[in-house]
Amino acid sequence: MNQHPYLRAYLAGIAVPTCFMLVVFTVFCIARFVCQVPVPIERAIVFPLALIPNAFGAWNMLFVALHRHCYLPLGIHGAILPFIIAPIGFLIATSLGFLVATGHGLVWFQTITIDYSRLALIFPAVPIIYYLVWKHLVGFLNEMLGIAG
Repeated sequence: MNQHPYLRAYLAGIAVPTCFMLVVFTVFCIARFVCQVPVPIERAIVFPLALIPNAFGAWNMLFVALHRHCYLPLGIHGAILPFIIAPIGFLIATSLGFLVATGHGLVWFQTITIDYSRLALIFPAVPIIYYLVWKHLVGFLNEMLGIAG
């Protein structure tokens, strides 16, 4: 089972966010088209649908490559990922005009405002969630596929 370890790592990495993104996409479609939410969600959903699964797959490939040289637990490795994804997402969202930083908070699509104080409370939960997802879900898939864990 030593054939193509990076391909198996990529596939194990993209499996979890792909399943989760199907749920998120379904909720967004229901909110936009059934509940008539006046936010152009279809413009904003492209970034997470394209980046997150690929980032998980590439990050899992990096874990397999690094695991041979130095040991870092999979959960810790996964908890580092939001510190890479968040700045990239913020940069792209502000560049395209989806997100505007104001003195009071972030304004998303000129309709939804997120206060900085709430963002400061929410952001520490993200690495914890990523840690748990990587430790248990991606770790399970890595183990099932015979990848370093």
